[in-house]
Amino acid sequence: MNPALARTIPALFVVIWATGFVVARLVAPHADPMTFLALRCALAVVVFTAIAFAVGAKWPATPRHWFDALIAGVLMQGCYLGATFWSAKHGLPAGIIALVMGLQPLLTGILSVPLLGERVSGQRWLGIVLGFSGALLVLFPNLGQTTSSLPLAATLVALGGMVAMTFGTIWQKRTASKSDLRTNAAVQFIGGVAVLLPLALLTENMHLDGTIEMWIGLIWAVLGLSVGAITLLLYLIKQGAVAGVATLLYLVPPVSALMAFFLFGETLAPIQLVGMALSAAGVAIANRP
Repeated sequence: MNPALARTIPALFVVIWATGFVVARLVAPHADPMTFLALRCALAVVVFTAIAFAVGAKWPATPRHWFDALIAGVLMQGCYLGATFWSAKHGLPAGIIALVMGLQPLLTGILSVPLLGERVSGQRWLGIVLGFSGALLVLFPNLGQTTSSLPLAATLVALGGMVAMTFGTIWQKRTASKSDLRTNAAVQFIGGVAVLLPLALLTENMHLDGTIEMWIGLIWAVLGLSVGAITLLLYLIKQGAVAGVATLLYLVPPVSALMAFFLFGETLAPIQLVGMALSAAGVAIANRP
C-alpha cells in the first residue's frame, strides 16, 4: 500500500467510527436496537461475501480458521455492539457508555503483554493515560448522572461489552494474521448475527418502521460502519500493535462531539476543547514510532 495512503487510514477509521453515535441517535426512534443490529450484520455478510467472490478472495481453509473468525465476530460484532445498544436502551447515559468503552485501551495494554507478548513501552502507556484523560474531559459535561444513580445491570452489560471488544481485538490479532480481510469480515458478521438475532427474537418486537431516517441509518451502518470502518479496523489490527490501535478510540468522543456540534447544535464547553487536544496528544504519543 502507498505509504501516504496508509498514514491516512487511522484518521479515516476514527471519523467513520465516530459516525456510529450519529447513526444510533438517528435510528433510535425508528427501530428496535437488536433487530437493527442483526439486520445490519446480515447485510454486511451479503456485501462482504459478494466482494469476496467478485475478487476471488480465499475463504478460511480449515474448520479451525472458520471457528477463529466466528469467535472474533461473536466478541467484536455481537457482544460489543449488542451490549452498547442494550445498555443505552436500558437507561445508561451515552457519556457513561463512552467512558466505559474508553477503558478498553487500558485493558488492552495490560492484556497484550501476557496474551500477545507485545511490549507496551513507557511512551505508549503515557499516551494511553493522556488519551483517557482527554476523553474524560470531553465527556465530563455530558455524563449527566452520578455513579450512585446508574442502572447496575446496564452498567455491567456495558463493561461486559468493553471486555468483549478487548478480547475480540486480541483474538483477531492472534488468529487472523494471514487471513483475507474480506472473507474474514464476512465470517465475523455471521458470528455477530448468531448473537444478535436470537436476542432480537427473544427480547423485541422486531420493529423497523421503514422511514427514510431508518433506511439512511441502515445503509450507512452497513456500507460506512460495517464495511468501511470494520475493514479499516481489521487492517490496523493486522498491521500494528493492538494497544496502539486501541488508543485511536480515544479520538472518537472528540470527533463525535464535533459532529454533534455541527449536526445537532450541541454546545462545546472549554473543558471539552482542552480534552480534545489532550486526547489527540495522547494518541500521537502512543502511536509514535
